[in-house]
Amino acid sequence: MKNSFKKAKLGKSLTTVLFTLLSIAYVFPVAMVLINSFKVNTFVKTDTFGLPTGESFAGFDNFITGMTFGGYPFWKSVLYSIVITLLGTFLILLFTSMAAWYISRVDSLFCRIVYYGCVFSMVVPFQMVMFTLAKTADTLKLNTPWTIPVIYLGFGAGLAVFMFVGFVKSIPLEIEEAAAIDGCSPLRTYFSVVLPMMKPTIISVAILEIMWIWNDYLLPYLVLDRNLYKTIPIHIQYLKGSYGTVDLGATMALILLSIIPVIIFYLTCQKHIIKGVAAGAVKG
Repeated sequence: MKNSFKKAKLGKSLTTVLFTLLSIAYVFPVAMVLINSFKVNTFVKTDTFGLPTGESFAGFDNFITGMTFGGYPFWKSVLYSIVITLLGTFLILLFTSMAAWYISRVDSLFCRIVYYGCVFSMVVPFQMVMFTLAKTADTLKLNTPWTIPVIYLGFGAGLAVFMFVGFVKSIPLEIEEAAAIDGCSPLRTYFSVVLPMMKPTIISVAILEIMWIWNDYLLPYLVLDRNLYKTIPIHIQYLKGSYGTVDLGATMALILLSIIPVIIFYLTCQKHIIKGVAAGAVKG
């Protein structure tokens, strides 16, 4: 009995050490970005892992340089990233939750085809469609921060529909039938009864989509007119001087500014991710 208890305790200790090391490995790159954002560009290259002290300490000069580099104001990039992220997430949450509710409640061949089409879209690499997508976006005038969320709706629908369908199947149908008996139309039933019950999964999907859209570089780079519109990742990529030299200090500073909102948002809402995923996995 004592031996089994010791083995269990040893196993827990080893697991704790393993996950501690994994946590350090994940946090280490963020720590390096933080440290190097306050160092002079030369020392970022020559003393990457050293702490900023004396001669290597740049203060907030890197942040000022990054936000004013090239004459394109950083606040515009922040604004465009916010607009694209909020609009894209809103469209994904609204339309995919409604589609998932319809798919779950209407057992038809069409609904099954739509559902499996959404699931299949999750395994299609973006690189397979990106050039055709860029041409289509230009033709349909989807190349602005106010229209590119429509494209994000298409790419984000697969995972969102999959999660919402799993959750809606766990909602008792009798609740919706009671609402119909009380005179609720399908739309009112959805917005007054179904949507509030979807809250855990809505929060989970919102967190995942916000983190994806906010950090996305390739899609805005291919679709948007970069002379007029730059999101934060594109702005950071353009921190180049003559002959292709890159100001690594300014780059680190802007990377730090871009990840702080996402880290705060994730830490605030992380408990809802597990809750929403677990809720959506009740029934397949």
